[in-house]
Amino acid sequence: MAEVLVYVDHVDGAVRKPTLELLTLARRIGEPVAVALGNGAADTAAALAEHGAVKVLTHEAAEYADYLVVPKVDALQAAVEAVSPAAVLVPSSAEGKEIAARLALRIGSGIITDAVDLEAGDEGPVATQSVFAASFTTKSRVSKGTPVITVKPNSAAVEAAPAAGAVEALAVTFSAAATGTKVTARTPRESTGRPELTEAAIVVSGGRGVNGAENFAIIEALADS
Repeated sequence: MAEVLVYVDHVDGAVRKPTLELLTLARRIGEPVAVALGNGAADTAAALAEHGAVKVLTHEAAEYADYLVVPKVDALQAAVEAVSPAAVLVPSSAEGKEIAARLALRIGSGIITDAVDLEAGDEGPVATQSVFAASFTTKSRVSKGTPVITVKPNSAAVEAAPAAGAVEALAVTFSAAATGTKVTARTPRESTGRPELTEAAIVVSGGRGVNGAENFAIIEALADS
C-alpha cells in the first residue's frame, strides 16, 4: 500500500486534534507517515503511533521556531523526496495552507484546499469540498504530480488504530530562503479554557443583538454551557 505523508501540527510534542483527524483520513488512501518538525518532534511519536502512523519522520532545528514557514516547506519537500508518497495531507490552518501551496509549487503538483473528506480513487485520492456556504459539495482529484491536500478541522472523527510508529530522523537541508523572514517576538495568548475556534464542534457567536459589549457575557455563558 502506498504511503501518505501527514504534516504534524503540535506544540512542544503535544499533537493537536486536526492532525489525528488527518491520520484517520490518511488510512483510507494508504499508510500514514507522519512528519513532525521542531522542538518536541520526537515526543509526538506515541500519540501518532496510537492513531495509525506506521512511521514518524522527525527533525528538530531552531529554524522552525525562529523563522516563518519556509523551513517547514524545505522539510516537507525532503520528506516527499524520501518517501515518494501517494499524497501529502496538511491541516487547513492559515499556516498550513501557505505551507501546502509553497510545497505544491516546489514539487510541481496540484493542490486542493479545505477538503472535508477523502477517499481512494482509481487515479489517485478523491477529495470532497463543501462550497457556497455548504449548499454544494464537489469531488475532485489532482491530475498532476503528488496531490497536496489541506483538510478542514472536524472533517473526520478521531479513530485509534495502533501502528508501529517507528521514529526515523529526516535529513533536511534548508534553502537560502529559509531565513528570509525572522520571528522577532512572541506573546503568549491568554487561555480562556475553551477549545481552539478551528477545533470547536459548536461555535456560538453574537453581535448587535445583545445591545452592547457589556452584555456579551450572555453569549459567553451560552458557549460555556
